[in-house]
Amino acid sequence: MKKQAVNWKVFKSTKELCDAACKAVLEAAKAAIAERGSFLIVLAGGTTPRDVYQNLRNADTDWSKWHIYFGDERCLPSAHADRNSRMVDESLLQHVPIPHNQIHAIPGELGPEQAAQAYSRTLGDVGEFDLVLLGVGEDAHTASLFPGQAWDSLSHAPAVAVYGAPKPPPERVSLSASRLSSARRVIFFVTGAGKREAVQLWRNGIDLPVAAIIPASGVEVYMDAAAEPVRPTTA
Repeated sequence: MKKQAVNWKVFKSTKELCDAACKAVLEAAKAAIAERGSFLIVLAGGTTPRDVYQNLRNADTDWSKWHIYFGDERCLPSAHADRNSRMVDESLLQHVPIPHNQIHAIPGELGPEQAAQAYSRTLGDVGEFDLVLLGVGEDAHTASLFPGQAWDSLSHAPAVAVYGAPKPPPERVSLSASRLSSARRVIFFVTGAGKREAVQLWRNGIDLPVAAIIPASGVEVYMDAAAEPVRPTTA
């Protein structure tokens, strides 16, 4: 496997991280729209991404050029409170004028296999994403690619079915590691002391889902100070 290039960026607080993330998203949007006439972004679930989306509501950007995709989804009814698509809708999409046909939710309500096939068709004519946003779990999972599962052998399709996820619900759909890697820019968000062990394993080069995202430009990790592993003190 190609070695992942990582640019680690540590922020004093989650607020500083979110402010920097908003700036990065808007810079990526501006560049993509100027160069290619559209902005293709993959959104993540989670608390920190939600805060970023809320901060973007009043941004000065050409929303009509944004195209929204999702890194993963839970196989739950479309209106379920735990759906990533609902969180994104409530935190951002209800508040900005992105055309409805440019918002591409994963149809998790169809079940893992059908939803993965449907989303793979949706992505069939989509080239490189301009920006992919990803979270990191305490077990170093990202999107719905979990350690100990066959995430590393599921790269034949853009979207893959996930069964038996260690976090509920067990059935999910995720973009594959190879499809998430097909991006001009990838930013991971890592916050909280509970993520320190995962970050340390990642830095140690352990074979983990987070390390399987290998875009040509490398990845950026936006991490708050609480998530940074504590360096051993020397006598």
